[in-house]
Amino acid sequence: MNLYLHRSLFLIPFLLVVVSNLLVAEAEVITLTVDTFNDKVQEKDTAWFVKFCVPWCKHCKNLGSLWEDMGKEMEGEDAIEIGEVDCGTNKPVCTKVDIHSYPTFKVFYNGEGVAKYQGPRDVESLKAFVLEESEKAASRAQLENESEL
Repeated sequence: MNLYLHRSLFLIPFLLVVVSNLLVAEAEVITLTVDTFNDKVQEKDTAWFVKFCVPWCKHCKNLGSLWEDMGKEMEGEDAIEIGEVDCGTNKPVCTKVDIHSYPTFKVFYNGEGVAKYQGPRDVESLKAFVLEESEKAASRAQLENESEL
């Protein structure tokens, strides 16, 4: 067997993995900064579930891949975005939305902070919370829009 062909056969599985990873659409956790936070959380009819952390916080570090797992879990939810803010480098954002401890998880809807999460730190509990809170916020927004007509 030709040496080059032989080596090529070993590369095929590697290349398949690389290409398949590029093709798989995974929901991402969107990093929010001083420059992007306001515009993003003010998106109309969109709930943002945001984790506020600092790199030196042991409780934040103990979350491991929880927030990335949450992003993947929420992949099919068009009206809910998962975001995170590093309060070490984006302190003005955290001050503005009243963050005093880490990690803090908050839901925003149409630019307003609507709920703070204080339950168990697992994907199922977080998902149930954000689905319920975003539904409530959407209903309130719809009632407000109807009353303005």
